[in-house]
Amino acid sequence: MSQTKLKEESLNQIIKKAKDFFKNEIVPSHKANTLKLTKLKQFNLNPFLDKYKASFLTGNDDPESIARALIYPRVLGTSINTIFGDKLQKFCSEVLEGFASTTSGIDIEFIDKVDGRKKYCQIKAGPNTINKDDIETIKGHFQGVKNLARTNKLSVNLDDLVIGVFYGTPDDVSNHYKTINKEYPVIVGQEFWYRLTGEIDFYQKLSDAIGDVASEVDGSEMIEGVIKSLAKEIEERLKPQLLKP
Repeated sequence: MSQTKLKEESLNQIIKKAKDFFKNEIVPSHKANTLKLTKLKQFNLNPFLDKYKASFLTGNDDPESIARALIYPRVLGTSINTIFGDKLQKFCSEVLEGFASTTSGIDIEFIDKVDGRKKYCQIKAGPNTINKDDIETIKGHFQGVKNLARTNKLSVNLDDLVIGVFYGTPDDVSNHYKTINKEYPVIVGQEFWYRLTGEIDFYQKLSDAIGDVASEVDGSEMIEGVIKSLAKEIEERLKPQLLKP
């Protein structure tokens, strides 16, 4: 039996908290991590491959181009993805505090707006954010819930123990998620947010809201300064060294 969606006030509160979280937690951390990249010790410089990557990116392999080839993937990929993953638990406790769980190994509990049953949910960031070792850890947490349910004579079905993935689509998920999905449902992106809130397009509304915050952030000047600082150190490192015979 389907349930009515969350009240408009509650939906708006989640969106507001998500925007505040992104503005106050993600953006400052991203900026701080970017400013650390002025030093070459943050990278493993490979003069062969990094010159190639620089030429592929800009058409030349001068120190500034090498700096760009090093910094862009870190700033736009590894850094921001790591920050989001590291702060996921804090996101749950602050933005989704209304669904907080007191059950060990479970991030949130909610009434599924599709089937009307209570779900015990472990939250993951994206469709490729777990590894092979995580599979047994996740199953172990769910086994703990099943044991607790038996002890307390609670009605908990296998379908009530779920993985909620914040973003992506079912087609995106890794084989590790597919392995878990054979026993426990993996609910991804739009479907997860729909089951949580009862609002069919809440996923889009939430991503648009965070996009509004992102549109207020311009890191281009800061990145250019980091690139120029790093380029100076690269230039020194790549100078031919005099070797003693």
